[in-house]
Amino acid sequence: MSLEQRLKAQIAAEGPLTVAQYMLACLHDPRDGYYATRPALGREGDFITAPLVSQMFGELLGLWAVETWMRLGNPSPFLLVEAGPGDGTLIGDVLRAARLAPGFLAAARLYLIETSGPLIDAQRQRLTDGPLEPTWIGALAALPADAPLILLSNELLDCLPARQFVRTERGWAERMVGLDEAGALAFGLATRPLDRVLPDAEPGSVLEVSAAQEAFGAELGALLARQGGAALLIDYGRDTPGFGDTLQALKGHRKLSPLETPGEADLTIHADFPAVAAAARGAGAEAAPILTQTELLLRLGITERAQALMRAHPARADVIERQLERLTGADQMGSLFKALALHTARLIPPGFETP
Repeated sequence: MSLEQRLKAQIAAEGPLTVAQYMLACLHDPRDGYYATRPALGREGDFITAPLVSQMFGELLGLWAVETWMRLGNPSPFLLVEAGPGDGTLIGDVLRAARLAPGFLAAARLYLIETSGPLIDAQRQRLTDGPLEPTWIGALAALPADAPLILLSNELLDCLPARQFVRTERGWAERMVGLDEAGALAFGLATRPLDRVLPDAEPGSVLEVSAAQEAFGAELGALLARQGGAALLIDYGRDTPGFGDTLQALKGHRKLSPLETPGEADLTIHADFPAVAAAARGAGAEAAPILTQTELLLRLGITERAQALMRAHPARADVIERQLERLTGADQMGSLFKALALHTARLIPPGFETP
């Protein structure tokens, strides 16, 4: 029985699912969920992340981690953490760049937060013979409590489920996944009263609320407040509160209906950076002003790094220039992707200094 068939049977027996419940099933169902069984990254897969565009991305984040460690006073030991490590490309580039600071690697204990079996296998293969032996854990709560942490995360928040609410002429109603008259999966609106108060908006507006993203921010903020350190979260999403339907499915680099082929496509929703930052602050951490990916990478020196690579590999200059544009161009990843730094008091994370 496919995931689609099981979801239809569940809806028929128990009623429609929230969008968050549907996302959770499609991405993490143990038998047929996308990340549990068939995550496919890269040009031959379903989507490409920034680390797969160019080594420059991971190298700069590695240097960000090293400089952050220095600003924290060179703690030893400390926890070097990546949440949602993908296929291991990012942390591999981070560790290679960090070889410039042997003391950093000597002090680091590497933890990878991952729940996908296939991705853990890919990470283990990529990091074989690397400078640090990773420890894999399934959640922030499994991190040791005896050392400060430096955490990196790229395209994790967008995979955390969210509920959707639609403003109708009569008021707000929650969007649900149910069945149409033909028995196919279909979006509809719940008739039950809402369990929350929502802001006023024009009819047709869609509001997305992710308890999972907020919970991640709160848990991470509490960790930073208790143990010290900093976190850098990069994802596509909003830097101001707002409305909009951002739920999408990607399969083979092509957008599909989110209700098409459940479990076989990557489902995402925009990161709500203001809500994540507020949750972290509420838990005791501090949050730097949200930057675009362009702003952060330029401040970290991506232009200079690209020029150095072009001098070292002149035959690849055109490719490197295209990679730079993909990462920083306003019509590429540069403006859509945002960067949020969470940190303990009196720390100014690299790249987030007041101009």
